[in-house]
Amino acid sequence: MKEFKDRVAVITGAASGIGLGLAKRCVREGMRVVLADVEQTALEQAEKELAAMGGNVLAVLTDVAKVDQVESLARKTMDTFGAVHLLCNNAGVGAGESIWESSLTDWEWVIGVNLWGVIHGLRAFVPIMLSQDTEGHIVNTASVAGLLPFHPCAAYQVTKHAVVGLSENLSASLARRGAKIKASVLCPGFVKTRITNSARNRPEELKSDSSEAPVSPEMEEAIWADIQAQFKVISPEQVADAVFAAIREERLYILTHPDLNEIVRKRLEDILSGTV
Repeated sequence: MKEFKDRVAVITGAASGIGLGLAKRCVREGMRVVLADVEQTALEQAEKELAAMGGNVLAVLTDVAKVDQVESLARKTMDTFGAVHLLCNNAGVGAGESIWESSLTDWEWVIGVNLWGVIHGLRAFVPIMLSQDTEGHIVNTASVAGLLPFHPCAAYQVTKHAVVGLSENLSASLARRGAKIKASVLCPGFVKTRITNSARNRPEELKSDSSEAPVSPEMEEAIWADIQAQFKVISPEQVADAVFAAIREERLYILTHPDLNEIVRKRLEDILSGTV
């Protein structure tokens, strides 16, 4: 997919972070954009910001963990724009610690958003995109944690590995039927987003006594200052640049942090050698 002007993009988790960075890039490319997010105030602000950039934008409040809401998102997209050419399954959260220290609701919430959200998006939109018989592209947001052997949040790592596998299967399945749709899996390192404060969007029914409370903006900045002191952190706009380059080149894997490539390579070597 190399032409974007007047095409339609659907982005989940679009009100902040990588999703908002992608949405801004879509507007700059002349695309019509559907913004989906669970955070209403931030979604409304994003809609205003993109409209001020001259974007033709539709905002749809959506919890991607709920299949009926994702199916409604697809219907509203078609009712408004009549097509979809770029699908970015981007919504994501993090919660919990080790496998056994994470509560059942930690697992349910993270799997619901990070994995079921992508599955719901694919099941709702891929049939539409195939029926159009036009060029298209799907980008599923995983993480470099989906390529590495350890992340302190077990549920996050598990879901991101699953999204990598899901995306590989999607790409091969589309190729086997000769579809004009290509797929990519986005595996970024540290990107300055609001994922460190995922708790702000945690549903009441999935909270527990051990659930983290939302943090203040000042605390978020302090967390990111600590991360930036130890690791390379890039912006959502830089991620969007990498994504659009990959779409144009029809690349499956999108890695944003070359400094982490050696760690990924070592994991693959360890797998082949049987090293722990």
